[in-house]
Amino acid sequence: MIKRCDRWVWQRWISLFLLFVLTACTPSLGDRALGDGEARGQTVVIGTTARLRTLDPADAYEVLAGTLLYNLGDRLYTYKSGTTELIPQLATALPEVSEDGLTYRIPLRQDVTFHDGTPFNAAAMVFSLKRFMESGGQPSALLAGKIAEIRAIADYDLELRLTQPFVALPELLTFSGLCAVSPTAYGDQETFLPTQFVGTGPFRLVYYGTDSIRLEPFQNYWGEPAQNPGVSIQIFSSSANLYNSFRTGSIDIAAGALDPNQIKALSQQQSDHPWREITGSGNIISVLSINLRQPPWDQQPARQALAASINRQRLQERVFLGQAEPLYSLVPTIFPASQPDFQQYGPTTPETAQRWTTQAGFSGDRPLVVNLWYRANVPSNVLAATVLKASLERDLGDLVQVQLDSSESATIYRNLDTGAYPLVLLDWYGDFFDPDNYLEPFLSCDAGSATDGCTSGASFAWGSFFYSPEANQLIDQSRTEADPDRRNALFQALQQLNAEQVAFIPLWENKNHLFAQENIEGLQLEVTQSFAFSTLSKQPTP
Repeated sequence: MIKRCDRWVWQRWISLFLLFVLTACTPSLGDRALGDGEARGQTVVIGTTARLRTLDPADAYEVLAGTLLYNLGDRLYTYKSGTTELIPQLATALPEVSEDGLTYRIPLRQDVTFHDGTPFNAAAMVFSLKRFMESGGQPSALLAGKIAEIRAIADYDLELRLTQPFVALPELLTFSGLCAVSPTAYGDQETFLPTQFVGTGPFRLVYYGTDSIRLEPFQNYWGEPAQNPGVSIQIFSSSANLYNSFRTGSIDIAAGALDPNQIKALSQQQSDHPWREITGSGNIISVLSINLRQPPWDQQPARQALAASINRQRLQERVFLGQAEPLYSLVPTIFPASQPDFQQYGPTTPETAQRWTTQAGFSGDRPLVVNLWYRANVPSNVLAATVLKASLERDLGDLVQVQLDSSESATIYRNLDTGAYPLVLLDWYGDFFDPDNYLEPFLSCDAGSATDGCTSGASFAWGSFFYSPEANQLIDQSRTEADPDRRNALFQALQQLNAEQVAFIPLWENKNHLFAQENIEGLQLEVTQSFAFSTLSKQPTP
């Protein structure tokens, strides 16, 4: 198995829910005006409640940082707009892979310049990837466990040598933080540079503040130029402020962090207002992580009874007002490999739930004890835990005894691998667009035994301690299998294995919602859930 860093898993959770952490910031390149009055009027204003900790690609691991790096930087590969087709970006072709699957040779573009005028070449790409991998930043383990060596074999030819074969490497190289950065700007620095960015993308950073970010087009960009004179990111203190600012037209696009009632209201008001809503299946999944060391969850029938008793439809309706989708697999439905294996427990009805629970040996005298932990600082988790408790008690009656406990996100993440939580509600979002990133981070185990469970690795970090040599073997095979159909078959075998063993119970997947004023054109939510700023334009209002 390729070793994974448990610290990386912990950091990935932290990044999703500690977006409110603020970095003391000063302007990076000065508080500069974006052109003349007409240009300022055509600047696209995007509103969000997400916070920005850093823009250093070697350390950035938050949602807003990823969106900004996607638009400020270029990577070796990206996806053709509107599709899942992988295409070169800073590369000029897909990699040439050695027979043993360990060496990737990548030809690079020769007409690229960094924002500070430094020429881009293979040496610059080597610098960028090594800095990402070796600096110890939050996402560094994405490469550190996989790459043995990175070198320039010619001025515009790059070679990557892997520790073990990994056929999804090109997909991994689309990760937002794996963009090229200027060796001139970053080369003499031994620390992270959170308030600046100097890359090769269609926009350059002109202002970094605690409540606003400003970008303007990079005039020497090698690709298609931006269709607007600049983009301003406005960071709001609450979803209510974001909601009101969009309704009054103060911002052009509302991107994320609206609560379900606000989304519903904006959707319903479209008949009286000219704004547009763009939705897409999200890449964030919510799961129950089950501690297989603690009774009753050390018994498979108890876990199966719980799996059969969770009414996802109620969660969808009462927590998310229909704005999330029930999920029956660890792999989101945006991937063809996703298969709804948890539906094998039958339709979630009181009769079905009671049958599975009594078959597992529980009764009114010996109820199934469900001690569920959730994160108190995540509003959707608070409501979901409450609805889940009421749903189980309604359907199972005296066959179940539900206790809810909560703690702050940081405390839960810090204590997961201690085995402190019998059952905990958590979220996950993929780093790159591939089913591997929704299976290996849950089901792999670096060391363990049938007696002790997992003692090191991904499932250990989750507090599940799931140990399965079969899962490890399927993961290894999927990482070397180049044929897409056979690879999907391996992913489906892993999903079925989790559904049978019930190490993790998938609950729902999010939907992404963007709202735009009527005069905004060129807004498209990609299948990967990214959206480009460069295609946006702002037409004069009538």
